[in-house]
Amino acid sequence: MKSIVSVLACAAMLSFAAGADAQMARPVQTFDTSKGPVKITPVYHASLEIEAGGKIIVIDPAKPANFAGLPQADLILITDIHGDHLDPDLIKAESKAGSEIIAPAAVAKTVTTAKVIGNGEKTTWGDWTVEAIPMYNTTASRGPKPGTVFHEKGRGNGYVLTYGGKRFYFSGDTEGIPEMRALKNIDVAFICMNLPYTMTPDEAADAVKAFHPKVAIPYHYKGQDTAVFKKDLEGTGIDVRLLDWYPSA
Repeated sequence: MKSIVSVLACAAMLSFAAGADAQMARPVQTFDTSKGPVKITPVYHASLEIEAGGKIIVIDPAKPANFAGLPQADLILITDIHGDHLDPDLIKAESKAGSEIIAPAAVAKTVTTAKVIGNGEKTTWGDWTVEAIPMYNTTASRGPKPGTVFHEKGRGNGYVLTYGGKRFYFSGDTEGIPEMRALKNIDVAFICMNLPYTMTPDEAADAVKAFHPKVAIPYHYKGQDTAVFKKDLEGTGIDVRLLDWYPSA
């Protein structure tokens, strides 16, 4: 019996250590606001976690994202129906008693407990304001077949989250659409870039120049050279931060 207990204890310790190591390795970004710091932890691809005021927001929890060592969500935001954004099993794993979900209507067909907001709408959650921003494709040649696109206008949401006077933009899957280019007073922008689903690093940089956030961080960039994005924005005064969203196993 002692040997079994020892094995279980060792396994638990190793699991805890692995989770702690994973958390320590993540390039957490901290931003000061009038209500205190906002900590944003890249997890994988489009998945990330936000911590502020003792509350946790998770955006697009989807496998193979590994949330080991991170707390469960008080609020989950989902951008779209695709499997790299919408994963019912991981949503369940990252939820706890009282967790809330905000999502577009297309997602709510699967996640029926979600509060629905659509493009151009906003809501409040605690000290946060949540605005749904359009995200869609404009280049038909990048669709799954001729005459179609991967992301239709009106289906998914990007989000602008405001807390303590700071505005954080999460693009979701989109090209450099007019609604992105018209954004105002964005402090931190998380910008997608990957073909054929969204846009190139050059196109992303061109769109970012239009709304000029203080900080720009590429995410959802698998297979793309984010150094091109950074080079394109040299001399603009935008703080470009290249983070590792694809940690090795």
